[in-house]
Amino acid sequence: MNMNTAFQGSENYVASAELMRSVNIAIALQKPLLIKGEPGTGKTMLAEAISKSLGKKLIIWNIKSTTKAQDGLYVYDVVQRLYDSQFGNEGVDDIGKYVKMGKLGEAFSADEQVILLIDEIDKADLEFPNDLLWELDKMEFYIPETKETVKAKQRPIVIVTSNAEKELPDAFLRRCIFHYIEFPDADQMKEIIDVHFDNLEEKLLDQVLETFYWIRGVYNLQKKPSTSEVLDWIQALILGGMKPEDIDKKVPFAGVLLKKNEDIDTVKRYLK
Repeated sequence: MNMNTAFQGSENYVASAELMRSVNIAIALQKPLLIKGEPGTGKTMLAEAISKSLGKKLIIWNIKSTTKAQDGLYVYDVVQRLYDSQFGNEGVDDIGKYVKMGKLGEAFSADEQVILLIDEIDKADLEFPNDLLWELDKMEFYIPETKETVKAKQRPIVIVTSNAEKELPDAFLRRCIFHYIEFPDADQMKEIIDVHFDNLEEKLLDQVLETFYWIRGVYNLQKKPSTSEVLDWIQALILGGMKPEDIDKKVPFAGVLLKKNEDIDTVKRYLK
């Protein structure tokens, strides 16, 4: 791979060497990159960083529990066509007017290579990944209404994220390059914080990290705080004028870090 076009991280995204290698291998082998990791480890932001680093457009397909594979290919608006035919609107015989590309279709139709993010694929039903196998393998799909085959003009770089809420089908996994993003350790987290905060007081940063990782290690938390939450917490501490010595004794603004009453009560019990 030409190193000038290789992903090397971005100024706003701290990527490990192993993650960068996984991205570049997936690009070189023209395979989807499946990214797993707990919420808050930067899975979605990775696609944004790749887009910025390589100077390519990012198309995001946000997956919901009701999403079907067909939604990503195209939608045929039969209701609008029926409406137009009833009111005698012109062009009703041109079925192509009523076919709108989904996110996958949009990526295939782009004149230049794009980044396609299929975000949180495990939210959909179990058949969803299998329903995309042909399209992701062959980079094409057929529209029976217009009798047209849509082929990718430029094969998109496909990033797939999963929160590991469901196991994905083996047939889908075989087609992917897999990478699990470990939760950042204290040194990595310091790098991430430095990207977002200039000239943060060293004592404050050290106490934030110590308290944050202590909280993540507290037994029986229902939802551990993530990277985005520690960044919000730092902002709250700065705005509140908190001193480093106040942080570990009181955990001020705990509701920024912890999102469940039970977790806040658990942490408070340990502070007593």
